[in-house]
Amino acid sequence: MVMPDFGFQIPVLGKTAMEFIDRVLKCSDCGAEFVFTAGEQLFFHDKQFKNDPKHCKQCKAKRASGGRVRAETRTTCSACGAETTVPFKPTQGRPVLCRACFQKQPVKSVVAASTKQPTSVAN
Repeated sequence: MVMPDFGFQIPVLGKTAMEFIDRVLKCSDCGAEFVFTAGEQLFFHDKQFKNDPKHCKQCKAKRASGGRVRAETRTTCSACGAETTVPFKPTQGRPVLCRACFQKQPVKSVVAASTKQPTSVAN
């Protein structure tokens, strides 16, 4: 793929002007080639980034979208005894509920705190 040359020149104090031209880099994840444009290089230069990008846009998007794998722990529900998985390591002495039992729990109300009568202030 041939890309047009949209070079940018940046004047640098005490030095000759830096020229940015489109460069083809290789993604460290998938091995595909991607273009590091002159505009992106200018942005990197302005932000004083020292390293070139290592990932293509697709791999960067995949990483940003939550490519993280959440560890699931198999356990037994304390309320109904059903086998379930939870996204955390249960600690000893604390009840662990399955989704159905957790959703049956009453919602703690904030109304009690907001209905408290204000006390009068003595002058």
